[in-house]
Amino acid sequence: MKLKYTFLFTVVVSLIIFVNLSCLTDCTQENRINTLHKKRQTQESLSWVRPRFEYRKEERLRMVRNEIRNAPFSPIKNAEVLKAMEAVPRHLFVPEPYREMAYENHPLPIGYGQTISQPLIVAHMTELLDISPGDKVLEIGTGSGYQAAVLSELTPYVYTIEIIEELGRQAGDLLYKLGYKTIRVKIGDGYEGWAEYAPYDGIIVTCAPENIPEPLISQLKPGGRIIIPVGKADQTQWLTVVEKTINGKVRKKAQYPVIFVPMTGKTKEK
Repeated sequence: MKLKYTFLFTVVVSLIIFVNLSCLTDCTQENRINTLHKKRQTQESLSWVRPRFEYRKEERLRMVRNEIRNAPFSPIKNAEVLKAMEAVPRHLFVPEPYREMAYENHPLPIGYGQTISQPLIVAHMTELLDISPGDKVLEIGTGSGYQAAVLSELTPYVYTIEIIEELGRQAGDLLYKLGYKTIRVKIGDGYEGWAEYAPYDGIIVTCAPENIPEPLISQLKPGGRIIIPVGKADQTQWLTVVEKTINGKVRKKAQYPVIFVPMTGKTKEK
């Protein structure tokens, strides 16, 4: 008799656990569906001003067609990224002496020992970030403001940090003057990120630390990505994709070797 009751008790407990797990699975799936539905509604209702420039438009279209969409190495497939690259006037983000070369596929100096990345790298890093309208994005290394302008074609929530005060102020003034008024620019040390507006759906870093800054990982939303060049200035750097899973685990995958200016500030103390 005792064995009979023990068996029945085991069956009842197993059924309760099964029902609870089924409910949990259904609830989890329902929560995911609701989250995706809300995100889709946000994307459909979201609207912001993105300035348009006709001057040198044909050069931009040619650059995207020849150097980015049909690049022999890592051609860009994302249609929204291609549109963003076609829309942003790169020539206005480089100093006057280099503007004739603005739509060639190579980096250019922007002063203060810094450079604007070649268009293909800008496009590829943006594509790897995999952002959607309504996503919140942090950029480390504003530079001239070009990458931030490209990002703002995809989402209005762009936050960017520049450690060189003069360069950051110039970029902020230029972005506002050109009509990119949703971008927030901060003068500060990018190693620390920008905790005030965290967490971020994506973080893009345009200067190379020797190791991935922990503050950036902590400010990344679960499910988000960091696109960052990693390595010493005098050695091979690797463009790296850092992903934070829903469970908070961090995964890193090196893409290909690159050359970026080194990250300065607190990273040098680590």
